Amino acid sequence: MGFWEDAKYIALQDPAATGPWQVFFMYPGYHAVRWHRLAHWLHTHGFRFVARGVSQLSRFLTGIEIHPGATIGKCLFIDHGMGIVIGETAEIGDYCNIYHGVTLGGTGKHRGKRHPTLGNHVLVGAGAKILGPFTVGDNARIGGNAVVLKEVPPNATVVGVPGNIIASANNQQEYRSWELDQVSLPDPIQQEIDQLQSKLDSLSEELLHICRCQGACPVLPKPKTEQKPAEK
Repeated sequence: MGFWEDAKYIALQDPAATGPWQVFFMYPGYHAVRWHRLAHWLHTHGFRFVARGVSQLSRFLTGIEIHPGATIGKCLFIDHGMGIVIGETAEIGDYCNIYHGVTLGGTGKHRGKRHPTLGNHVLVGAGAKILGPFTVGDNARIGGNAVVLKEVPPNATVVGVPGNIIASANNQQEYRSWELDQVSLPDPIQQEIDQLQSKLDSLSEELLHICRCQGACPVLPKPKTEQKPAEK
């Protein structure tokens, strides 16, 4: 039974959950996925008006907007969920974790495939925006508030605006979304600031050394010489 498998997976993921039954009755992210299963079935069988009505009802009840045309794999964990938007041609693999405020959106008004595809075991941090018809590879991590505009390889970690890959498949161990590690991601902006500060400190020391060798330093104020009082 798919609905029970989803509930058990979420209960294992969330330390606040007391068990699958609490997930089944109380978790809006779980409810949104269940409503979407019905809406997607109606959408693929030609009942698109009714399917959109079901998705709007789900949005009203859960605060999560999933277009009926989106494809979602098994055991999707939507944590908290408020403000999530998943577009019509978005595809989500198995065992993915998505936090609140996430957008899987498109760019432009063209028809056809215009929303992202998430592989299996992908974690998307709170507030992240993934925009465009590209693929986010298996086991990838998208940091909170990142804006991703291009393809992400498997096992990669992306942070920043626009998104930058800070750990690639070549130097990172395989990651699974159930590890829920989204707090140990490095900050590339802070790293660049630290590098600039280190270079400034080094240049200041070199300049001070040169000035001392030449006996004059424009950086440091010259010592004041005491003037002797004029002799009467």
